[in-house]
Amino acid sequence: MKNLTIRNRFTNELPADPDETNEIRQVSKAVFSYVNPTKPSNPKLIHASEEVAEMIGISADEIQSEEFLNVFSGEEILPHTRPYAMCYAGHQFGNWAGQLGDGRAINLTEVEHDNQFFTLQLKGAGKTPYSRTADGLAVLRSSIREYLCAEAMYYLGIPTTRSLSLMLSGDEVLRDILYNGNPAYEKGAVVCRVAPSFIRFGSFEMLTARNELKNLKEFVEYNIKYYFPEIKGEPKEQYLQFFKTVANTTREMILHWQRVGFVHGVMNTDNMSIHGITIDYGPYGWLENYDPNWTPNTTDSQNRRYRFGNQPQIAQWNLYQLANALYPLINEAEPLEKILESFITEFDSDYKKMILSKLGLVTPIENDDEFIAYLESNLQLSETDMTIFYRNLNKFKKTDSPENALKSIEDAFYNPEEIKDTILDNWLLWFTDYLEHLNNETTSDEERNKLQNAVNPKYVLRNYMAQLAIDAADKGDYSLIAELYELLKKPYEEQPEKERWFAKRPDWARSKVGCSMLSCSS
Repeated sequence: MKNLTIRNRFTNELPADPDETNEIRQVSKAVFSYVNPTKPSNPKLIHASEEVAEMIGISADEIQSEEFLNVFSGEEILPHTRPYAMCYAGHQFGNWAGQLGDGRAINLTEVEHDNQFFTLQLKGAGKTPYSRTADGLAVLRSSIREYLCAEAMYYLGIPTTRSLSLMLSGDEVLRDILYNGNPAYEKGAVVCRVAPSFIRFGSFEMLTARNELKNLKEFVEYNIKYYFPEIKGEPKEQYLQFFKTVANTTREMILHWQRVGFVHGVMNTDNMSIHGITIDYGPYGWLENYDPNWTPNTTDSQNRRYRFGNQPQIAQWNLYQLANALYPLINEAEPLEKILESFITEFDSDYKKMILSKLGLVTPIENDDEFIAYLESNLQLSETDMTIFYRNLNKFKKTDSPENALKSIEDAFYNPEEIKDTILDNWLLWFTDYLEHLNNETTSDEERNKLQNAVNPKYVLRNYMAQLAIDAADKGDYSLIAELYELLKKPYEEQPEKERWFAKRPDWARSKVGCSMLSCSS
């Protein structure tokens, strides 16, 4: 990997933990600890992204090299680098959890390529000082889900970490998948994740909670200097602009999640990136039937804090915690509060525009709140597949009748026999309004179809698809991982030869572990 340009800005410029032993402990007056990955017993490359490799300066040929295998499985350390784990805190499910840190992630180094900087991180590469009671390892099951989903999100146009490689470690890992006292051994795996950085809201919370204000100031200024160089002015103004920028990019990210029906599942403050990118793919899920109250996380099944419909509000709540962490540098609540208050207002405005774009409506309409609310209410009258519903709205012409328009999306209904009486009347009434709005547009049906297809994906990583790939991989067959990877690189294209993946959730997946609900077990 001769073209990798190593840059170690994070470790060169920020305070390190002076204790270099790899023992579980509380770490103070530092933002990271040096730690080496655990050597795997028999690493094997399952899949790697040539696109991500090229992005960071690794050629396609080098992916097949022994050096690539060794470095990105944790077997070898790149020359002139010192791997490290980051120290951060966080609020988990709304409660202060204190020190958390990279418990199963180890940052290898930072690289520069084409004037861009990337941090390379191994997930599942062994214990760190922040592993608490865990082993720092990851299993193949969760690693496949993370590897595929990060790349799927990228090609959907959603800000995200990227996936470079997926490796078997050759070791077995003991996990209790449902936390019900039935642990079992699973295949161990390591994913290499790539991002501008893996700095989280919780990184700032940790410093403020420990009253390490000198380090907090240094850390914020480090972030502005390297990740937000466009921010200028007096220090206090820079800190506010930093917060506003993070709020804006977070809002844009959540808007994309809602657009495609993605549910993160564990929006703790330690899982929120300052870059406004999706990080930490744990118990995530995709809406099958449209249900704003659905969460994929078994740990959240009672309170449903991180349900689909609550994600914008949770993002704002998390930003409140970041604002509290930055407050000692600003010492004024009002400007922070203004940014926080505008978050939901601006999100609601953007959300309406987004939904109208999914409907192919370019011209603003009166009473858009009621029109959208009526649609979302109808989507819940009977199980309705979100992805298929929006994608098939391009199948009718604006001169069609409400009955024909409704017929075009009937494949989205899990129980079409239920579309009768009051439910049928509600749908026909909504389609009557919808067709009226379409006929007020100057765009042709063909132009509308192109606009809709650009924002309504045909293919997403449905939970059952990932589970099929996991089941096959457990038997040593990795072909489905490769097939889904290629499919999800073109989510907005028809791909008629892959039409079998444009289908509702099969009945067997309705309550299967890994398809309906997931745990944080990794």
